[in-house]
Amino acid sequence: MPDKVIKTDEEWKSKLTPLQFEVTRNKGTERAFTGKYYNHKGKGIYTCACCGNELFTSNEKYDSGTGWPSFWKPVDNDKIEIKKDFSYGMTRVEVLCKRCGAHLGHVFEDGPEPTGLRYCINSVSLDFEAANAEKEK
Repeated sequence: MPDKVIKTDEEWKSKLTPLQFEVTRNKGTERAFTGKYYNHKGKGIYTCACCGNELFTSNEKYDSGTGWPSFWKPVDNDKIEIKKDFSYGMTRVEVLCKRCGAHLGHVFEDGPEPTGLRYCINSVSLDFEAANAEKEK
């Protein structure tokens, strides 16, 4: 894992859109069915919008019907951090970028096999790098 990325709020605000800052740094959530990647079909790698850490691939993305991009596993478990989240009177499992601490979304145990997991991720916390064949189109 590359070195941790640590920035002040002012540095993050200068790099991110207001919605990206709210979601990734303040643990917000974008509205369902509004994000640019919830229905995205491109082939490639989804990276952290804050630091570029490779998080998920299009091979593990699926349509969960929830309105957010959903994946059944990350690129590598060492790329993410999992924490209990007790906000809003619920008990959930938060997913964070291990490199910069960005809030990505939550993971649930109602996903498809082989993992049975659904990583429900905010589009604004992601960037997308198309695979070489996709770039050539």
